[in-house]
Amino acid sequence: MTALPTFSLNDGHTLPALGFGTWRVAGEEAEEEVRSALAAGYRLIDTAASYGNEREVGTAVAGSGVPREQVLVTSKLRGADQGYDAALRGFERTLGALGLDRLDLHLIHWPLPARDLYVDSWRALIRLREEGAVRSIGVSNFTAAHLDRIIGETGVVPAVNQIELHPGFVQEEMRAANAERGIVTESWGPLGRGKGLLEAPEVRAVADAHGVSPAQAVLRWQHQLGVLPLPKSADPQRQRDNLDVAGFTLTGEEMARLGSLPQRRLGGDPDTHEE
Repeated sequence: MTALPTFSLNDGHTLPALGFGTWRVAGEEAEEEVRSALAAGYRLIDTAASYGNEREVGTAVAGSGVPREQVLVTSKLRGADQGYDAALRGFERTLGALGLDRLDLHLIHWPLPARDLYVDSWRALIRLREEGAVRSIGVSNFTAAHLDRIIGETGVVPAVNQIELHPGFVQEEMRAANAERGIVTESWGPLGRGKGLLEAPEVRAVADAHGVSPAQAVLRWQHQLGVLPLPKSADPQRQRDNLDVAGFTLTGEEMARLGSLPQRRLGGDPDTHEE
């Protein structure tokens, strides 16, 4: 398996070019999936306080046999913990649940603009980074306006903005906005959350042309866009396949074909989403 190159962050650190997501999986199943993913070669694991699986993720990391310094763990601040002091307390709960002494990447999960607490939350994350409790900090589901506000009020640019992104929702404007600000785009739901994306004729045609699975074709499309996808799968073979997307290259026509699917958002709207 050919390794993908890493992403360089604006804080001097790096991330693997593909990570493993843990949305909507909990208990022993979460622990087993993460343990399997680490055995397959994943070194970036993505969780969140609102997923309810931080403890299992931490247990899997600790028991994986992979040295801790080789595994990068991401978690996210839940809406109930927004605000400066609340964000600091929320982080301590996250760290305790994971059983870690530091976090590699911590994100604000949603801006929740109606509450107007995301700037204070961002200040708390900046403090955590300055104190060494977190290696890198970023956001999730932020629009360009949300980014400009936190940058303008603190002078600190997020390392990452994790957004919904797949061929059915290409997010061209947000990818450009992140790039203009030196922010790496991570994608959640990169395979379309099981809503039929991988069965689309366009996706299957591109996959067949390269002798790969539809998921591999979509993940390669994301990589060539300069995006860091976070696929999830419970199947060990699919986990390995999803990580193996460096051995082929999509043509410009194939890239355009995948990006021309009907567009619709599958998750929440960052301007109105509430937790």
